[in-house]
Amino acid sequence: LSHKIHSYHIDMNNSPIGLFDSGIGGLTVARELHRRLPGEDIIYLGDTARVPYGTKSSQTVRRYAMECALYLLSKNVKMIVIACNTASAVALNHLKRTLRAPIIGVVDPGVNTALKATENHRIGVIGTPSTINSQAYKSRLIALAPKIKVWEEPCPLLVPLAEEGRFEGEVVELILCEYLKSLLRHRIDTLILGCTHYPLFKPAIQKIVGDGIRLVDSAEAAAIEVESVILREGLLNTHGSGKVMCHVTDIPRQVNKLGKLFFGDSLGKVSKVTIGEM
Repeated sequence: LSHKIHSYHIDMNNSPIGLFDSGIGGLTVARELHRRLPGEDIIYLGDTARVPYGTKSSQTVRRYAMECALYLLSKNVKMIVIACNTASAVALNHLKRTLRAPIIGVVDPGVNTALKATENHRIGVIGTPSTINSQAYKSRLIALAPKIKVWEEPCPLLVPLAEEGRFEGEVVELILCEYLKSLLRHRIDTLILGCTHYPLFKPAIQKIVGDGIRLVDSAEAAAIEVESVILREGLLNTHGSGKVMCHVTDIPRQVNKLGKLFFGDSLGKVSKVTIGEM
């Protein structure tokens, strides 16, 4: 394993970008990336057999993230995007220390966007229990802006709802109201959607919080960061066809059905793959 990890190196700018998530929520990142860099080939890996990551232990999430990253490296990707807030919060530093490949998470881009957006310095964060328990957003927000006030709320039911394609309706609104009411009491003016599944809930969330609160989409922020790195490092794919190849660890038919909602377009063929220790 050590040899395989440390012997990896990038030798082709025209290699694809690799993204992974616990499920299909990270397709919101792939969508934004495909829109911004239409010539880049993308390999997306959704670990649908083990979704959600947000209720797992940190040790388990780090192991799953490593297995996903190694799978993508086996496909000769030039960059890895952790399109999952839980894995970004828990495993990003571990992967950066271990793997010789550019790796970008979704937490830091969301933090930077929120700090630019807030006017009253009162920021709310919603995410999975693992993301919230890690305090990744809160600690980084305060580290960059010590006077900032941050309140966080775990939302364990939202990922299962998203994976079932339920983004609106009475039940969804009741659940969102329960999760958001404590944050609204703190008079936040900015709310970080700390999970790549959450952008599909944006209309329902905005309806509840009102137009006075800015929603920060971590998927969009991450895509902007990836574009910046690609251009800065001279990694732009000059011969790419802009293909998006979707691999999942379980239920490709269901993913193909819901993938259009997350990606905004047909995913074409979805391949079922097996990942594990390499």
